[in-house]
Amino acid sequence: MKYFSPSIVSAGVFAAIFLSGCQTTAFKQDDDNQTNQEIALVDIASPSEISQILLTDPAIDVVHPVADVDFTLTDQQLIVEDDIWQRIRNGLSFDIPHNRRVLAQRNWYAKHPKYLDRVAKRAEPFMHYIVEQLDANDIPLEIALLPIVESAFDPFAYSHGRASGMWQFVPDTGKRFGMKQNWWYDGRRDVIASTDGAIKYLKYLHKFFDGDWLLALAAYNSGEGRVRRAVKNNARKNKPTDFWSLDLPKETRAYVPKLLALADIVKQPETFGIKLYEIENGPVISLVDIKSQLDLAKAAELADLSLTELQRLNPGFNRWATDPNGPHYLVIPKVKQQNFEQALNKLPKDQRLAWQRYQIKQGDSLGKIAQKFHTSISLIKQVNKIKGTNIRAGKHLLIPVATQSLDNYILSAGQRLAKTQAKTQAGTKISHTVKRGDTLWDISRKYKVSTRQIAKWNGMAPRDTIKPGQKLVIWQKNSTVKTSQIAKTKPTEQAIMRNITYVVRRGDSFARIANKFNVSIRDIERWNSLSRKKYLQPGQRLKLNVDITNNI
Repeated sequence: MKYFSPSIVSAGVFAAIFLSGCQTTAFKQDDDNQTNQEIALVDIASPSEISQILLTDPAIDVVHPVADVDFTLTDQQLIVEDDIWQRIRNGLSFDIPHNRRVLAQRNWYAKHPKYLDRVAKRAEPFMHYIVEQLDANDIPLEIALLPIVESAFDPFAYSHGRASGMWQFVPDTGKRFGMKQNWWYDGRRDVIASTDGAIKYLKYLHKFFDGDWLLALAAYNSGEGRVRRAVKNNARKNKPTDFWSLDLPKETRAYVPKLLALADIVKQPETFGIKLYEIENGPVISLVDIKSQLDLAKAAELADLSLTELQRLNPGFNRWATDPNGPHYLVIPKVKQQNFEQALNKLPKDQRLAWQRYQIKQGDSLGKIAQKFHTSISLIKQVNKIKGTNIRAGKHLLIPVATQSLDNYILSAGQRLAKTQAKTQAGTKISHTVKRGDTLWDISRKYKVSTRQIAKWNGMAPRDTIKPGQKLVIWQKNSTVKTSQIAKTKPTEQAIMRNITYVVRRGDSFARIANKFNVSIRDIERWNSLSRKKYLQPGQRLKLNVDITNNI
């Protein structure tokens, strides 16, 4: 699973960290060989530099596409009498070693209390619910802090490794643990569904590793197969098989210490001069059974919430309405539950959605009509009792449509994508319409950019599939111009070349690395005396000569 990793680097080393592509922390994997220079990076980095790194470091690999929202959770200013942090504090059970790996992470969090405040405010609507679910499943309360490590408690967060949501599930693992994913809805972002899935997965991992929570957490980050292989490798060599002794990926070696560091701060905040943002140890949200599909704008109106507030509490819904096939519940502030339920019960069924009568035109298909009205083929077929896909010109269809302009559903998948694609980048903006047979690799070669860049500009992962008709935003540096086709031209800026060391990740290939750094496979072979016919191994180090102006 990909996760949010507050790396500690200075502006002077940021380019090197960026180009390394696999560093998730500025601290070395080997505790005993850690240098004073590396430890001092904590003191070098200014708050503005840290902020910039958190936003742009690709090793973090987590994107936060929408702004935070202040919720109206109570009728009046809440005076917290029973703090959730004290409840978590009382339930902490992990031993926290004071080794360099934990201390490095703890020092970073301790030096950035504003970051902890921001994360706690995001967590406020959901923290009590999560703690209740952990208690009910006899899971250590340290796990309530895991969404900080994974996503900074942002249910809209996604990574270019295809992980999504507060608990950062990739699609397959999400489905494995009960998270429905379709055009209307993604359970990985639904706080209720994903928390339930995370608990199931963690319980499975805990049992898989014979009750060792640190190994279970390591596996949550990098997979049970990888951790099991590391355990078996150590056992064969008669080495200890505890988490701290295993040869694991660097991001996993930092992942567990991050959680332990957060637990240590929650356990004794006064020791570090920190006052944690207070969160009431009581329910502030309710799950309301809405029974059938409901327009989110209509739901917000009935709940006396802004549409943005409602979507922030219900991030699993991708579109302007809930999924016609469920789940049929909404998260509503507890203080507004009663009025919402009363208003919903009075709402006639035919007013749950807006409707439009549409006359089928020559050349229409269900797909074209669904796309035109921003709905799904299955819903049109269901409403109009259509079997198969044949429709006849001149006949009429009843189409459910959004009650408001789609621009108002600012946290829907379409609007999040539009906002991402509208961000100004350096260079010239080009719109590319995907054609049949196109791949991201082909498109990246055509425009002389990387697949990772295309994914970033278009709010997707490099391994996501693309479909004919899909529109992609491409940003080209001004050193290239488009004639009848993209042609080579003399660069308008001087290349800045740097020698870097790249550590091979699982799934890397010569082609993927060449594409990532805009170099040729032949160069990689020449620089490292290798042949592309041989497989690269995770952990293998490659020497690369990279043009920073094309990679940063």
